[in-house]
Amino acid sequence: MSDLVIAGRTFTSRLLIGSARFPNPQTMMNAIEASGAEIVTVAIRRVNLADKSPESILRYLNPDKYFLLPNTAGCYTAKDAVLTAQLAREALETNWIKLEVIGDDETLFPDVVELLKAAEQLLADGFVVLPYCNDDVITCRKLRDMGCAAVMPLAAPIGSGMGIRNPYNLQIIREALSDIPLIIDAGVGTASDAAIAMELGYDGVLLNTAVSQAQRPVQMARAMKLAVEAGRLAFEAGRIPRKLYATASSPIEGVVNS
Repeated sequence: MSDLVIAGRTFTSRLLIGSARFPNPQTMMNAIEASGAEIVTVAIRRVNLADKSPESILRYLNPDKYFLLPNTAGCYTAKDAVLTAQLAREALETNWIKLEVIGDDETLFPDVVELLKAAEQLLADGFVVLPYCNDDVITCRKLRDMGCAAVMPLAAPIGSGMGIRNPYNLQIIREALSDIPLIIDAGVGTASDAAIAMELGYDGVLLNTAVSQAQRPVQMARAMKLAVEAGRLAFEAGRIPRKLYATASSPIEGVVNS
């Protein structure tokens, strides 16, 4: 399986995982380990960056082992998102940011206007921007054209576990943006969802709730690891075309007649 390359940086795992909502820190660490993920997202607005106690989530995430990707979860305006990204850059010493600008509390869908505004400002400020967005080819194209390092369309609402709700939109986005990493973000519920995303040709899957809220998070993390790998291998192998009627797997030419 080929490596994932974003902004010139190479990762062997195509699974990205969040660090929120786990039952306890030890379960979080065991699940992240089982997932094989190298990129771990951290919600900056939900973490006390000044907390150096043993209970701080940042004490568990070794930056020598994991690539910490701060995100702007909980931001509703471009102004808040930009400020959060700047705080993350100072605290974590990284110019990478997973950009989220949410429109409302009920759907947690992105506010496209504010998202585009924030992306433009962060790119001008030297950030490597990975925006979470709708499964809308126009928005994805605008983000690509701005210079975002990757684009991360949703599969379904955040934390819903509904899986790939609109594979046709995602396929259109993949075909239209063949020159940039695309990562499915939000909505994955189980391993088959992750496999389908990868079979569509996406470069990676970012998930959190599907693992952290599973009955057995560590076991689900391993399932997601295998699903992402299987889906990517299947995509690279090239599936057979779909047909309405059967085709014999054994040739009928030359069959000996009784």
